[in-house]
Amino acid sequence: MNKKIKVDLSDTAETMLQSFYARAQYSLSPKHKFYDAKAVEIVDKIDYSFSKAEKDRTMSGGVLARTIVFDELVGDFIAQNPDCTVVNIACGLDTRVYRVDNGKLRWYNLDLPEVIELRDQLFGETGRISTIGISALDSSWANKVEVQGAVLFIIEGLTMYLTAEEVATLLGIIRDNFDRTIVMMECISPVWIAKQGVEKSIATTGAKFRWGANSFDELGSIGNGFHKVKDDNILRGMAAIQPIYHIFSKLPLAKKITQKILIFERGKV
Repeated sequence: MNKKIKVDLSDTAETMLQSFYARAQYSLSPKHKFYDAKAVEIVDKIDYSFSKAEKDRTMSGGVLARTIVFDELVGDFIAQNPDCTVVNIACGLDTRVYRVDNGKLRWYNLDLPEVIELRDQLFGETGRISTIGISALDSSWANKVEVQGAVLFIIEGLTMYLTAEEVATLLGIIRDNFDRTIVMMECISPVWIAKQGVEKSIATTGAKFRWGANSFDELGSIGNGFHKVKDDNILRGMAAIQPIYHIFSKLPLAKKITQKILIFERGKV
């Protein structure tokens, strides 16, 4: 009953473990700004060495800040569209649904088959909250989504590991199969592609940063079929964790280099 589940992942799939651990550890801090009860509950059920993630403050800081901002943005969308459908692309071991669920929404956690196999062992999600084990670049996943109401796509912690062509493929699948959609997509600033070694726990997995964008306008043809809602970033999440960032966030350079959350739509939600 107490046997741990062994994890054998590499490259981009393995990065989910670093993010998951950062949220679990932060939740145990007495000054936490969010509490990831599900991550705290299951972290000890995984047979994996989190020692490198534990020391990587650059990685964990970004994960925590984006978690705060995404929780806010997703929570606002659900409040405005209570009978919505949410598709969490490249979900990994993300647990946001357990913080924002309103008892009405339909939520799909989508990732590679090997990731979903692990997730299913840990979470056992069925019914309104369920999983799809298909690559986000394989259009067949769209047929698995039963839509109710407006649709929200969350793309967090993924696009930096894709090429521009792959990002275009992913957005094309959404555009060609869904109406009345909002996309919330995290992007890194292109400047970090040449400096990716600063996140040492990520570098050791073999995953590589390949693409970034600072705004919806920078997407160019990748964003065809969508309309900009707003360009957001994780600065207020950083400031929530470390108040000193309130000062940093006012600098033009901060807005340029910080992770972005681009929000755009197809149809009117």
